[in-house]
Amino acid sequence: MSVELQKHYFSVDEYYRMGEAGVLPDDSRVELIDGEVLEMSPIGKRHSGCVNRLNRLLNRNAGDLAIVTVQSPISIDDFSEPQPDLMLLKPRADFYSNSHPTPAEVLVIIEVADTPLEYDRNVKLPLYARAGIPEAWLVVLTKDFIELHSEPKNEKYQKVQRLKRGKTLVSSTISELKLKVDDILG
Repeated sequence: MSVELQKHYFSVDEYYRMGEAGVLPDDSRVELIDGEVLEMSPIGKRHSGCVNRLNRLLNRNAGDLAIVTVQSPISIDDFSEPQPDLMLLKPRADFYSNSHPTPAEVLVIIEVADTPLEYDRNVKLPLYARAGIPEAWLVVLTKDFIELHSEPKNEKYQKVQRLKRGKTLVSSTISELKLKVDDILG
């Protein structure tokens, strides 16, 4: 006999109350995706180095065109608040200290994968496309390439470019932003 159990999906407010009550320890690496609290993979050395490299490259090359954030939350909706590796945000005077950015304020969202990339590709990218985030990069360290996803429609990015070493990544949302794939991958 099979028994179907009911799941409880958490809202962003409930998620924060769990953190305040100590249910989620301060040092826990979790994010809220579609109402579920999911544990994030540990950050490996290569992943960390790539995020640091991207942070430096983006700050140098995006200049005053965007605010660069590292592993900060984005308020997608009432049930999702992921923490992408990096985001390029529309400039705002308060530097997002009064509220987390919303999808309308995100120019580029970036995930770095050095472990199985199914989670980023099959869960997070469709979430970002559904939210209408115009551009997402998936840096695939294990295979040495970057996927540039753009034109979100129907929970999917319609255009995907795979860029290997020797190529230059050109942002579709910030035309001035051009980075060598080799500089990103290290």
